[in-house]
Amino acid sequence: MRIISGAARGRKLKEPQGMDTRPTTDKVKESLFNIIQFELEGRRVLDLFAGTGQLGLEALSRGAEHCTFVDQRKEAAALVKENIRLCRFEDRSQAVQGEALSFLAACREKFDVVFLDPPYQSGLLEESLKLLTQFDILREHGIIVCESGTDWSAPTLTPPYEAGREYRYGQIKLTVCRRAGSVSR
Repeated sequence: MRIISGAARGRKLKEPQGMDTRPTTDKVKESLFNIIQFELEGRRVLDLFAGTGQLGLEALSRGAEHCTFVDQRKEAAALVKENIRLCRFEDRSQAVQGEALSFLAACREKFDVVFLDPPYQSGLLEESLKLLTQFDILREHGIIVCESGTDWSAPTLTPPYEAGREYRYGQIKLTVCRRAGSVSR
């Protein structure tokens, strides 16, 4: 697992032991960042269910201003902090050990880009989207990238939010949701 492009390009990231974390494959990660490549520069990012932190770190490497990483597991939060140090992004990052839904409910910050990659079949993707839209923590023109299994369908979102395009990569699907005011993709 490595950073694909940008300031930290080629940097190898520490990976977790065991099967509690399933990092996004390089192929899917590269495709994801090709989809949103023009929406990162100077933006504030939230990497919910961060795992290793690779999505947020890739965003920082490609010019995002700041990334907040959230993961419930103590080991994952420690791994994210270690990977932040490896990439030298301490001044542009915040790692939070905490439950994702509680973080969203208490969040007083607005983000431009949100990565949602919870365990598949957990129901956390739907709950996260519900809270993100309910508490309206996405800035205008913001995007939410959902990683799921191919059988998942985005729920109907309340305006100003809308589900956008879907991209399939084998058994993985990326769904890009947007906040009103953004250009259709």
